[in-house]
Amino acid sequence: MDKSPDAFRTISEAADELDLPQHVLRFWETRFTQIKPLKRGGGRRYYRPDDVQLLKGIRHLLYDQGFTIKGVQRILKEQGAKHVVAIGETGSIRPIAPQPHVEAAEAVDAVEFVELGAHHTLAAPKTHGESHPPVSTGLSAEQRQTLSSALETLEQCRDLLDKART
Repeated sequence: MDKSPDAFRTISEAADELDLPQHVLRFWETRFTQIKPLKRGGGRRYYRPDDVQLLKGIRHLLYDQGFTIKGVQRILKEQGAKHVVAIGETGSIRPIAPQPHVEAAEAVDAVEFVELGAHHTLAAPKTHGESHPPVSTGLSAEQRQTLSSALETLEQCRDLLDKART
């Protein structure tokens, strides 16, 4: 039987919902002061619905967007927990300042932020040559082109990194 969306979650329930090991949630508590589960006798953790939403946002930024822990800490500090919760709910981010570890000026110069719709933005390359064949995803042709261009930019970034490593 599923719990109500307003019910508190144990660490195992929260970990299952987020598809993460429990030790990751414990570790994140040490890195993100905004994560404050209720602790009962014996140290049992109970995550409020807001805690789980914040964890979803943090997970999205770390795992899907590739941010570092310091990068997510910076977002939390500058834009607040509500912004990260919104990211977890929508799965999209608004443009923010580049992360300090990004040094490849060529990659940064090749990106502009493109509006996809209400509160949705996507980093996409300004212009590049070849395009990838369309894939049946339910996306519009413009969205497919934007994603294709973003993929091309990522591939170019990978090539730059490979050259820097050799």
